[in-house]
Amino acid sequence: MGKRLIVQRRGRGTSVYRSPSHRHRGGVKYRKPEKAGEKGVKARIIELLHDPGRTAPLARVQYEDGEKGLVLVPEGSAVGDEITCGGSEVVRQGNIMALKDIPEGLPVFNIEGRPGDGGKFVRSAGTYALLIAHDGEKTVVQLPSGAMKTFNSRCRATIGIVSGGGKREKPLLKAGKKFHSIKAKARHWPRVRGVAMNIINHPYGGGSKQSAGKADSVSRNAPPGRKVGLIAPKRTGKR
Repeated sequence: MGKRLIVQRRGRGTSVYRSPSHRHRGGVKYRKPEKAGEKGVKARIIELLHDPGRTAPLARVQYEDGEKGLVLVPEGSAVGDEITCGGSEVVRQGNIMALKDIPEGLPVFNIEGRPGDGGKFVRSAGTYALLIAHDGEKTVVQLPSGAMKTFNSRCRATIGIVSGGGKREKPLLKAGKKFHSIKAKARHWPRVRGVAMNIINHPYGGGSKQSAGKADSVSRNAPPGRKVGLIAPKRTGKR
């Protein structure tokens, strides 16, 4: 009798695949637009923090009205720096502004997918997107992958590059360091390839060489023990 596939075990929601949310610092979101107001609200960085579940460092900021929150900060930020959330007056690194108020060609990060959602895109350490063009109510942004994506011009973003760049350049040296860094992000590691398994343990296992030996596209209605690879793909092959 074979073992359950990783995709099956993950569905059970056991501690191996569950994110250790008690270790995380909290949600990183922009303030609601109505709280920022038209002129924006100023905030001061009071503490820089490490979050085990993220690659980028966080900053705890205190707003003018006394409220505190967590934000992603750009490279070069330090305790005591001031940032502005909202408004369209000052274009400066670290300020949070609507895309329509940011000049073309500037690097931005933590972009909202829709106005008011708090930030969804480009949040990893050392990453940034380039603001390409404004077109009425739409703004074209080049993501770190090189893909062009169109956003609503009222979506907010932070000016600059996410701090923590170069994190991946430092070697881990030991398997244990890799294990703990992955565990903090709710991912299972090490992950054995299906083609390296026995024939009873995985649909791609067995054979005289390490190859799937069959098409890697599978029906949406396939049984759980067969559903690996490309599940009901719209298309396959080289683009």
